Amino acid sequence: MKEYRSGFVGVIGRPNTGKSTLINALAGEKLVIVSAKPQTTRERIRIILTTERAQIIFYDTPGIHKPLHKLGEQMNTMSLNTLKLVDMVLWLVDLTEPPGKGDRWVVEALKESKLPVLVVFNKMDLNREFDPSGFLAQVGVTDWPWLKISALTGEGLSELLEKIEAQLPVGPQYYPAEMLTDRPESFMISELIREEILTHAEQEIPHSAAVVIEEFKERPNGKIYIRALILVERDSQKKIIIGREGGLLKKIGKNSREKIETFLEASVYLDLWVKTRKDWRNSLPLLRKLGYVEMEQ
Repeated sequence: MKEYRSGFVGVIGRPNTGKSTLINALAGEKLVIVSAKPQTTRERIRIILTTERAQIIFYDTPGIHKPLHKLGEQMNTMSLNTLKLVDMVLWLVDLTEPPGKGDRWVVEALKESKLPVLVVFNKMDLNREFDPSGFLAQVGVTDWPWLKISALTGEGLSELLEKIEAQLPVGPQYYPAEMLTDRPESFMISELIREEILTHAEQEIPHSAAVVIEEFKERPNGKIYIRALILVERDSQKKIIIGREGGLLKKIGKNSREKIETFLEASVYLDLWVKTRKDWRNSLPLLRKLGYVEMEQ
């Protein structure tokens, strides 16, 4: 009988490479939000996969990008600091995109970390003839092991798990087998609301919005009461989020409530508000309060 293995795996890459889609596919259920818009993931999230052979703790990380504000800087810091916490790295690459400066920056950080790296070329369903050798040559890592997958269709995921398990050290389960994430319910709820903002709001609005759960309690009638605050940076953005006669906010609220009820398996009253906090993405005190600032080591 093989020895049980366990360890921590960082999922690193540029925005929109499919990191969160991959995490959800490996976990077998939706645990992190997904959007076609870049920089959907803002925080480092642990997702726990337990099998008969191994326990793998994945770190879903923000996409590494050129920051335009302090929030972007903190997102990059979280991603790169993940390299201090893991046993190996999956470098996720969108095979439909040519290598860019961001990829070369990632490569240098990975080389410096001296961690085992598996290059995972995602979206093979869009280009089955793709040859990774050219991409790897352009970024100077022709000797790194690689694998082609499709997080969307599930192709290559069984082989990916086998490669991860083989790389992990022998060790015990760090978490109970039934535990899927170390994040509290309030965080998951705020992310479900933010996902609806990403889905329905205009291009610039989602990146300027944050969600804060101000109250979360069960009422005597058994219904869960949730008061959530959507923060935006300008009054014009607040008007857009609310929409004509409150239409967009109602839509976001209705869809969010339905998702939250499914997640909690309970009836929910969602009290949704919108407030302006000018330039909040450049306010370190507020970013710290929202959990977007990496704790000092």
